[in-house]
Amino acid sequence: MESVVRVKKSLRRPIRRLSSCVLGVKERKLCAKHRNKRSRGGGGRGRCNRLGKTPPLGVGHTRDASVIRSYQADLEKERQLRETMNAQKNAERAAMRAHFRKKYQLSESPKDTNHLRSVNGKVSLPRGLSKIIHPENKSKDDGFDLLSAFQGLTFGTPTPMGKKHTKMLTPAGRHSSGAVVNGRVEGRESTGVRKRGVDGRARSFEEIPHTGRNGWLNLVKFWREGNFQQLHKYMEKSFKTLGPIYREHLGLQRSVNIMMPCDISQMFISEGLLPRRMLLRPWEKHREIRKHSKGVFLKNGEEWRADRLLLNKEVMMTSAVKRFIPLLDEVARDFCQMLGDRVEREGRGMNGKRRLTIDPSPDLFRFALEGSGHVLYGERIGLFSSHPSVESEKFIVAVERMLTTTPPLLYLPLSLLVHLRTSLWTQHATAWDHIFSHAEARIYKGYQRLSPTKQGSEGGAAGGRYPGLLGQLMEKGQLSSDRIKANITELMAGAVETTAVPLQFALFELGRNPEVQEKVRKQVRESWEQAGGDPQTALQGAPLLKSTIKEILRLYPVGITLQRYPVKDIVLQNYNIPAGTMVQACLYPLGRSAEVFKDPQTFDPCRWERTHAGEDVREGMTFRSLAFGFGARQCIGRRIAENEMQLLLMHILLSFHLSVTSSEDISTKYTIILQPETPPKITFSKL
Repeated sequence: MESVVRVKKSLRRPIRRLSSCVLGVKERKLCAKHRNKRSRGGGGRGRCNRLGKTPPLGVGHTRDASVIRSYQADLEKERQLRETMNAQKNAERAAMRAHFRKKYQLSESPKDTNHLRSVNGKVSLPRGLSKIIHPENKSKDDGFDLLSAFQGLTFGTPTPMGKKHTKMLTPAGRHSSGAVVNGRVEGRESTGVRKRGVDGRARSFEEIPHTGRNGWLNLVKFWREGNFQQLHKYMEKSFKTLGPIYREHLGLQRSVNIMMPCDISQMFISEGLLPRRMLLRPWEKHREIRKHSKGVFLKNGEEWRADRLLLNKEVMMTSAVKRFIPLLDEVARDFCQMLGDRVEREGRGMNGKRRLTIDPSPDLFRFALEGSGHVLYGERIGLFSSHPSVESEKFIVAVERMLTTTPPLLYLPLSLLVHLRTSLWTQHATAWDHIFSHAEARIYKGYQRLSPTKQGSEGGAAGGRYPGLLGQLMEKGQLSSDRIKANITELMAGAVETTAVPLQFALFELGRNPEVQEKVRKQVRESWEQAGGDPQTALQGAPLLKSTIKEILRLYPVGITLQRYPVKDIVLQNYNIPAGTMVQACLYPLGRSAEVFKDPQTFDPCRWERTHAGEDVREGMTFRSLAFGFGARQCIGRRIAENEMQLLLMHILLSFHLSVTSSEDISTKYTIILQPETPPKITFSKL
C-alpha cells in the first residue's frame, strides 16, 4: 500500500500541470482545493506555497476570456475559408452546368447564376474540366485519324462556347467516338462531352443516361402522355434533358438513341457487310399469317442482299433513272394541268390571273399513287380523271390506316394481340389485306399485258417504251413471281404517303417564304428554257429544287429514326456500346439542332449549296441529310421519290405562285411517318 501511495504522490504535480494546460485553470485553484481538503484532516503538510503570493481572483477569469476569444477567432477564420471553398466548388459545378445548358439549348438556372455571382464570375476550373469548356488543339501524339483520311467523313460539328471563349472545336475537341479494343478506346484521344472512365477507359453501357429501367412502366407513362403521336417531340425533349445519347426501354423494345453526326458516322461504319435495321414485327406477322413472301424492307442477311442487288440495278442506277423520269414528268404535267383547270373553274379573280385556296393533300396523294404506279407497273392508273378508281381511293385509305396502327404494335406482345384478335391488330391486318389486294390486281393485269410477247429492247416494251419495274423484273427472270409481288407491293405501299406528305410541307414552306420561292422559281425557269423541255436536263440545271427537298426533309423527316445493329463494340460519347445493340439515329432532333445547323428553324434551301456563305461543307454534310438513309440499306425507292417530288415542284413553280393563309408553324404528328396534324391550305395563283 505504501508503494501505491508514493506513486500517487509523485503523479500529483504532473497531473495538475497537464490539467492546467488543457483546461486553462490556474494551478493555484487546484492547490487551494487540495490544501483545504488536507486541512480538514488536521495536518499542514499539504500546504502548497510554491507559487508564492496568491494572485487576485479576477486575473484567472481575464485569461480565460482571452483564450475563448482567440479560439472563436480561429473558428471564424476556418468558417470563412470553408465557405470560400464551398462557393468555389459550387461555382465550378455551376460553370459546367451552364456550359452544357447552353450547348444543348436548355434554359438558364437562377441557382447557377447566383453561384457564379457569389465569386464575381471568377471560376478557376481544374485542368480536366477546363479542357471540356475550352478545348485545346490536338496534340501531336494523338495518332492517325481514320475518319479524317476520307473526304466527307469528318462529321463533327462546331460547338458554341461561352461569351468570353468563342473559338471553335478542333477535331480533337469533337465528341469522342471509336471502336473498343480490350475495354479501351481505339484511335484518337478526345475531349468530348462525356467524362471518361477510370484510366481513360470508355464508360460502361449501364452508365448511359436513360429514361427509366422498367420497360412496362415506361410504356404506360409513354401511352398516358400521348407520346405515340408525338414521338419526335419526345425524343427532342429527351436529348435536351439527358444529353446527346440516352437509353430507351419501352415495352419490348430497347435502343440507344443518338443525334450527333460524328456518332451517326460511327453507327454506319460499324454496320458490317450485311446491315441490319429494326424489322417491323407487325408487318412480318401479317406476312406469316397470310403466307405472303417478304420484300427487301422486311429481310436481313444474305436473303436481303440477294434481292437488293437485283433491285438496285432497276431503281437506283443512273441508267434506270433515265428510263423512268419521262414517266414521272408525264404525271407531273398532267397534275398541273388538272390543277390549272380547277383554278380557272373554281378560283376567284380575273381570267388568266385567278387564284384558288384549297387543301391539296387529297390531290397530292393521288399524284403520288399515280406516279409510283406508272413507274412500277408501266401504265397509268387514271386517278386524275373526273371519276377516279374506287379501289385506288381505298388503297390510299388503307395505307394511312396501316401506318397509324403500326407504332403501338411495335411495343406490345404481338402474339397475344393476334391470339385475342384485338381491334388494333384487326385494323392493321385488314389494312394490309386491302393493300395486297390492290397490288395483286395491278400485278396480275401487268402479267397479262407483258406475258404474251417478250421484247428484246432494253426498255422491255414495243417501241422502246419503259415497261415499268414489274416488266423489267419479269423480263430478266432473276426473281420468282412471289418475290416480285412482295417487293412491288412494299414499294407501292411505301410510295404514297412518303412522297405526298413532304410535298405538303414543301408547298407550305415555299408559300410562307416568298423570297425563297422566287429564288427557286428563277433558277427553274432559266434551267427549263435551256433544257428545251428535257426534264432530266432541267432538273440538273436547277440544284435548288433538290436542295429544297433536302431542306424540307431536314425540318420534317418522313421517318424520324434510322436503326443499325453494330457488328462490333463501339464507343459513342465515351460510352461502350456492345455489338448487337440497336442504335437509333434520331433525325428530327438532328435536323433542328443549333449545334449541327446554323439557324435550324429557318427554311433555307441554300444552306445545302456548296457555295453558300458561312456553311462549312467539310463538316460531314452527308451525315446531316439522312432522310433516305445511307449506304447499302438506304431507301430502295429513293430515286423515284426524289425525282417525283422535284418534277412536281418544278411544274408547279412554272405555273403558279404559292401563298398561305397562315404563316404559323404546322403542328405535326407521328404515325410511323411524320405528317401534319391538319393539312395546310395553299393558295394557287396562276402566273
